Amino acid sequence: MENIVIVGSSGHAKVVIDIVEQAARYRIAGLIDSFRPPGEETLGYAVLGAERDLPQLVDKHGIAGLLVAIGDNHARENVTAGLAALVPGLPHVSAVHPAARVGKASTIGAGTVVMAGAVINPCCSIGEGCIVNTNASLDHDGVMDDFSSLAPGVVTGGNCRIGRGAAIGLGAMLRHRIAVGEHSVVGAGAVVLHDVEPYTVAYGNPARRIRTRAAGERYL
Repeated sequence: MENIVIVGSSGHAKVVIDIVEQAARYRIAGLIDSFRPPGEETLGYAVLGAERDLPQLVDKHGIAGLLVAIGDNHARENVTAGLAALVPGLPHVSAVHPAARVGKASTIGAGTVVMAGAVINPCCSIGEGCIVNTNASLDHDGVMDDFSSLAPGVVTGGNCRIGRGAAIGLGAMLRHRIAVGEHSVVGAGAVVLHDVEPYTVAYGNPARRIRTRAAGERYL
């Protein structure tokens, strides 16, 4: 079993730690967090150092991979890019909870996390660094572009596409063949009957455009 590090140590990281333990594919050597001192712990795993320390920690702890456990899509993408430049040969691994269902001919990219109760139906394509949260459902032929996310309880129809960095909020529902543009946010409980343009905040039943947003604007 290979050693990996989890990058991040807050609430989302707790869920990721649990998934890695349940899946039993990797051994967690420790945590990387630039905002906490070495030695502090989350769920029994110590912070080994900051992101800048990772090149030295790889050799010291025999680290064979990493998983970025940051809930915010834009922050996760930025940290992932920074670490790829810092340790270019270190693989980014994915984590799929044993209680998730992944259908035939579906693919999951590096650095993606699929949580308990999630359903990914056949022929879906999930990019790098995505989050499919607790009890979320991506129906057949769905696409999640890199660093997009489905919050707990999201339900999509078939042939939906979630653009890069887009976030679908708690319990939202998407009609079949809906496209949500890059870096858009769909609010909790929304019922989406029409496409959502890029860089847009939309919510309501039926969902409507509320305003534009910038990539990286806080939404969690």
